[in-house]
Amino acid sequence: MTQNFQKLVQTIEAAREDVEKAVAGNKAATSRVRKAMMDVKNIAQDIRKEMLEIRDAGGANPPAKK
Repeated sequence: MTQNFQKLVQTIEAAREDVEKAVAGNKAATSRVRKAMMDVKNIAQDIRKEMLEIRDAGGANPPAKK
């Protein structure tokens, strides 16, 4: 798995408790969940770019970053 994918999973797992609190009516938790979802969006975009780089490189080894 890529480092970004692991970061995505960790972000979602960290938000789980706040989602439960938000559903129960905790307004502060809703703000934390919204922030976590913005992080998820940004990480997902990074993963998408990474997958395009892998595809364009022709294999599972991404090109060396400078």
